[in-house]
Amino acid sequence: MRIELLTTGTELLLGTTQNTHGAWLGQELFKLGLRLQRQVTVPDGPAVVAAMADAVEVADVLIVTGGLGPTSDDLTRESIAEVFGIELVEDEHALRTLVEFFEKRGKVMADTNRKQAMVPVGADVLSNANGTAPGLYLPPRLSGGKNCAVFLMPGPPSELYPMVRGEVFPRLEALSGLDELPAMREMCFVGVGESDFHQSVDARLEAIEGLEVGYCARLGEVDLRLVGDEAAIDQGREIALEEFAEFLVSEDGATLEAAVVRLLAKQGKTMATAESCTGGLIANRVTDVPGSSGVFRYGYVTYANEAKRDLLGVSWEDLEKVGAVSETVARQMAEGALRNAEADVAVAVTGIAGPDGGSEEKPVGTVFLAVAVKGGETKVEKQFHPRSRVSFKRAVSQAALDLVRRALGNVV
Repeated sequence: MRIELLTTGTELLLGTTQNTHGAWLGQELFKLGLRLQRQVTVPDGPAVVAAMADAVEVADVLIVTGGLGPTSDDLTRESIAEVFGIELVEDEHALRTLVEFFEKRGKVMADTNRKQAMVPVGADVLSNANGTAPGLYLPPRLSGGKNCAVFLMPGPPSELYPMVRGEVFPRLEALSGLDELPAMREMCFVGVGESDFHQSVDARLEAIEGLEVGYCARLGEVDLRLVGDEAAIDQGREIALEEFAEFLVSEDGATLEAAVVRLLAKQGKTMATAESCTGGLIANRVTDVPGSSGVFRYGYVTYANEAKRDLLGVSWEDLEKVGAVSETVARQMAEGALRNAEADVAVAVTGIAGPDGGSEEKPVGTVFLAVAVKGGETKVEKQFHPRSRVSFKRAVSQAALDLVRRALGNVV
């Protein structure tokens, strides 16, 4: 079933509001065995009509978000009425719901809000428990022979998401007639890129009958998406693991930080971090994961040399002799964090994020990473990430978490 998403709102194109609807809806639709065919974003106003007219010519279902409010640039209802050539009328129940919404809050409803009770003739009104603008469903019979079902939805996620789950998905399931959902496996690999897969296994994966292969690459990692029947997915998985098993982080879409927390919890271990150039990003990523409180002990942000000395016990003589960005200091930072936090594993990073501060010996992008394990050997790596300051911090945090993963035994 060809499903298109039309997001409306000038703020989405100006960049003042991040457009997350496509990502959320794409993931939710796949759980139903459905997919988005295309997503289009247009500003408020007349552009909505043209985008709707284009979409209903090629789609079986059009989902429109935004433009259902009371202001003059909220023209979604008017636009679909124009495209389908049908009349807008005031819906008595929708109006009564609006009035009650304001009465419950001790407010008088402004007359401009009556616009939100206008409904294309023949459309279903979809209740909105979290806002004033009701949604609307126009079944295919209203499309004038185009056989396209249209859902008009409010833009705010707090209103949109519950309405989609409660009102849209049941109708989509009935329209699609799907009885069997496709299987999918999402394998996350760290330290390997799309080009590695292309060179090593792409041809073999593409030769598997009934298997759809896709990649999603991010800084320092790549997701391999396998879609099809279970036998085809298992075959594709084995091929990927033949080449890249040591880089595998998860097989359920879990992030690197989630995989680290999972490993720590499984092994009954705890961790600590000692960060200089990443400024707490590693600890932030770990503590973003639900359940991290059971495995994360301490996070030290020792940006200044004095902090490295006072909080982690790094030798001041070594700081002056070899510098903060060195193997010696990284090792002492990790061991100090391990000792002070009484943790089972500790990771430390110290580097030059730039754009200033580099030298011929240690250019911008240089970083030393160390991982110390209780009762084990401390390992140190020197890496080079010549990126923007923000990207450098992300890349280093990625490398640090991967060091922890490998120190824990890389058991997915």
